[in-house]
Amino acid sequence: MQITRTTLRNRFLTASVLALLLTLAPAPARATSKDMVELQTQVQQLLDMVQRLQSTMDTKFAVVQHLAEQTADNANQMTAAVTALQQKLNAQNDALTGKLDTTSGQMQSLNDSVDEVKSRINKLDKTIQDLQSQLQSMQQQGAPSGTPGDSTAPPAAPAPVQNAPSRSGRSSGKPSAGTPLASVNEAPSGPSPADQAANQAPPLQETFQAGARDYNAAKYDVAAGEFMDVIHYYPLDDLAGSAQFYLGEIAYHHQNYADAVKSYNAVLEGFSGSAKAPAAQLRKGYALLLLNKRESGIHELRLLIQRHPQTPEAAQARAKLKSLNVGVGGR
Repeated sequence: MQITRTTLRNRFLTASVLALLLTLAPAPARATSKDMVELQTQVQQLLDMVQRLQSTMDTKFAVVQHLAEQTADNANQMTAAVTALQQKLNAQNDALTGKLDTTSGQMQSLNDSVDEVKSRINKLDKTIQDLQSQLQSMQQQGAPSGTPGDSTAPPAAPAPVQNAPSRSGRSSGKPSAGTPLASVNEAPSGPSPADQAANQAPPLQETFQAGARDYNAAKYDVAAGEFMDVIHYYPLDDLAGSAQFYLGEIAYHHQNYADAVKSYNAVLEGFSGSAKAPAAQLRKGYALLLLNKRESGIHELRLLIQRHPQTPEAAQARAKLKSLNVGVGGR
């Protein structure tokens, strides 16, 4: 369109210059005033045509400009509509994510409840087994000694009495005067093995706190021994789960990741309701990744987020998965 208007303008200027030259040029002898009038009339008609053409082109250009403005307005409206739709989709996605988080939290609570019930059942089974062992030990100790009051032990046979020899060489059937009755009817008493083990057990709180102090002071070997004492003498106490976790941390510090995984598993399986369970699962995932078990490590981190979504350990697990370019979900 711009080229057409320029061409018409050039033609108009050419015609104007031509008319001016014809007007100023001296007329030949044979030219008459009638020819000049006709020439001027033709030039005037040409000028009128150029003006009408220019007016037509201006009108068409205005129409095209108006259409372009309408197209731009339609594009802006389309952009606004797409933006509104995107915002609506984002809102729906956020609502769906919130519902999924709520469902995940409920599943987490259910899993925690099941794990707690399992832990209590395991502790109850362990307690019953310990009671049975103690009862059997008491029965075995009461059988030869004839401890009074033990209804489960068979009655002890009376001890043989030392008889003084008679003149005829036969026993008289009576105890000798020099033999005390207490030495015959009473059995020697002493502490049972269970009482001795209880007396040898170190105090729980002091032993665990000593292990924690030595661990913080980087005395890992000493701390490991103290934590193992807690686990050995108090296997059902909650502090035993914490001690097991710190044993895993010591193994992790020494880059013995396989043993660290075993200790973390002991926390997750035997003390799932412990406060150290989220940290144990996080560190287990890290240890598996360092053992080049990528899929297992990612599975542990995702399981931690599912079970304990609001904990700081879950936030660390999300950051680790992001650094691995892996999603939180199973996709």
